[in-house]
Amino acid sequence: MEVQTVIKNEKNNFKSTEVEKAIPLEYDLGNLAAFDTNPIDPKDLKKGKEDFLKKLTRDNTQLIMNAIFNLPTKSSEDGIFATLPDPVTVIPREKPVPKEKVLTRWEKFAKAKGIQKKKRSRFEFDEETGEYKARYGYDHTKNKEDVPEDWLIEVPRNADPMEDQYEKRANEKKERIESNKKRQKRNLEEAEAIRKNINPREARKQELLNKSIIAKTSTASLGRFDKKLKNEPKIKNKGIKKHRESATGDMKAEKEKTLEILEKTIGKKK
Repeated sequence: MEVQTVIKNEKNNFKSTEVEKAIPLEYDLGNLAAFDTNPIDPKDLKKGKEDFLKKLTRDNTQLIMNAIFNLPTKSSEDGIFATLPDPVTVIPREKPVPKEKVLTRWEKFAKAKGIQKKKRSRFEFDEETGEYKARYGYDHTKNKEDVPEDWLIEVPRNADPMEDQYEKRANEKKERIESNKKRQKRNLEEAEAIRKNINPREARKQELLNKSIIAKTSTASLGRFDKKLKNEPKIKNKGIKKHRESATGDMKAEKEKTLEILEKTIGKKK
C-alpha cells in the first residue's frame, strides 16, 4: 500500500499530456510555432494574471510537443529526429537580399572557358622519402637542405656569361608578382565600377585626375605654377589664408590694450 500511495502522489505532481481546447490550435511546425485563437476570460486574468499565463503557456507548449511527436521520424547516430514540414508563415528578413556579385575579368574568362577552381590537398607524396609531406610549412616537400631545387641553370646564348641567373630568376619572379597584384587591383576596381553602373574607363580617369589634383595642391603654391594637363578643370584653391594685423593699426585700440596691461600689472603688485 505504501508503494502504491507514493506512485499515486508522484502522478499527481505531473499534469496530463492531453489538453483540450474549444478551438483547435493552428500549427506552423516548420517554424515550431502555434497560434491560439481561443478567447481569454477577463475574470481569469483578474484572479491571478501570472498563474493564468503560466497555465496557458504550459498547455499550448504541450500541444506543440504532441504535434511534433506525431511527425515522421528518422534515426541517426546522434539519436531520433522528427522531420519538420515546410514553414507556412513567411518571416521577414533582418537584412536586405544581397546583391548579385559582379564577376571580375578573370572570373568572366574562367566561366567562358569552363575553368573550375579545384582545391588541392595540403599533403603530397614525396618520392624520395616515400612519405606524404605538407606542400608548405614545417617539413614540406621542397625543404631540402642538402640538394637545392635548381643547382644548375643553363646560361642562354645571347645572355651575359657573368650575369647571375639565380638573381635574374628571382627578379623576374618579383616582377611577375607585382604585375599580378596590379592586375588583380585593376580587376577589382573595374568590378566595383560596374556594380555602381559606371564605365570602368571613366572611373579610372576620374581616379587619376583626383590623384593629380591632390599632388598639385600639396605644394606650397597649391599648384599655381605647375604645368596643366590637357582638358584639366580649373582647381579651386582652398588654402587657409592667414590673417595678419596691419603694422599701422588703430592708435586708440593700441592705447587701450597698453592701459589694460598696465592696470593688470599694477593691480597684481597691490
